[in-house]
Amino acid sequence: MTNVEALGEEGRGAGGAVHGDGAAPRRIVVINPNSNERVTRDIDRAVEAFRFADGPRIDCVTLAEGPPGVESQRDVEAVALPLSRLIQELAPQSDAFVIACFSDPGLALARETTERPVFGIAESGLLAALNFGTRIGIISILDRSIPRHLRYVRALGLEGRLAGDLAINVGVAGLADEDAVLHRMVQTGRRLIDERDADVLVMGCAGMARYREALEDTLGVPVIDPTQAAVAAAVMAVQTGCGGGMTR
Repeated sequence: MTNVEALGEEGRGAGGAVHGDGAAPRRIVVINPNSNERVTRDIDRAVEAFRFADGPRIDCVTLAEGPPGVESQRDVEAVALPLSRLIQELAPQSDAFVIACFSDPGLALARETTERPVFGIAESGLLAALNFGTRIGIISILDRSIPRHLRYVRALGLEGRLAGDLAINVGVAGLADEDAVLHRMVQTGRRLIDERDADVLVMGCAGMARYREALEDTLGVPVIDPTQAAVAAAVMAVQTGCGGGMTR
């Protein structure tokens, strides 16, 4: 499934209340900026809880031009323009967008591209975590991701609430190995809790979506899936019209 193909699929994006004037259903588009379809499927399952009968349609799509994983600053920069073009293409039929990568690639450019609300999952996930704890721990995929995350945390003014950022050192493609990845995530989460005094954890990759419940059950602290946090914010925007998220 590439780019806009998901928008027409039956069974995906359940919900989708029609506007009172008979216009098209409200729609949130969640974009996976890497080309890994498995990650897109995991994201789609993770946002199922936000699909309801009178709510907006939620479509999860893959950026075909993206790398297999957004794992470096080069990858972050490379997907910004393709993301902007896709958002510009889909904006007339959409009410809000979510960029489903923890680096929030191209977020500022995307917000300049459309008047529709655009949510980055890192920004949304970190802000959501403030509601569940006082010290945030981030579980990253790779050590080289951490400096990029720390720059962003400082830019958001949240460094005073960050307990730490530790990596499991598994790339995006390796996140499908469930037993090994969950074991590494539990170990890393425990280090953040025991050594850094974290009392809420944020998963630092959209591809970790399948592990949230098991991780929270095992560690006993709130665990935030940042894609779910961003979609929740997008639903609020679309349902209330906040930020221009509802077509009028």
